[in-house]
Amino acid sequence: MTTPALDELLQTYVGREAEPPRVARYPVNAAMIRNWIEAHDDFNPVYVDDQAAREAGRDDIICPPAMISTWVMSGYRRYRDVQRLRAQGRSEDFAYSELMNHLDRAGFTSVVATNVEQSYHRDLRPGDHITAHYTIESVSGPKTTALGEGHFITLYKRYLDQSDDLVAEEWFRLLRFRPTAKEGAN
Repeated sequence: MTTPALDELLQTYVGREAEPPRVARYPVNAAMIRNWIEAHDDFNPVYVDDQAAREAGRDDIICPPAMISTWVMSGYRRYRDVQRLRAQGRSEDFAYSELMNHLDRAGFTSVVATNVEQSYHRDLRPGDHITAHYTIESVSGPKTTALGEGHFITLYKRYLDQSDDLVAEEWFRLLRFRPTAKEGAN
């Protein structure tokens, strides 16, 4: 069970920058767009055909809007480093990592993404270089779910281009939970 002290501590993270801005390792490019559309069987011609894009009122091909978060993914190496720190009971010196560490120590070690909402402000085009700014928007009090008791965390993300113009916004919600014991488990 979550304690009032833990709930109070978790609330101190609301409104804080989750981590330093995440700068895309690569600019938006046609090759990655093709990989994405092939993986998703989404063959909208404005993603791959210059002429079709121009006929649709664009200057050139555009990136699938839902692909926005892929440009700032930090890669598997960082994921492994973060998991190693978690296993040692340590965290990066970022608010989000500290928050996750508090939840780990309290037994909320499992995670499931629950939903994502995105708002697009302009087309993303090859050559754009994206930076994401993350804020911890909310942390719920304890909730009982079919997976177990947990806390819903919402991250608000702003995606800016190389000119610091807003390209997209995202609200990413996850549940950090303590798994419910299964009947008959030893």
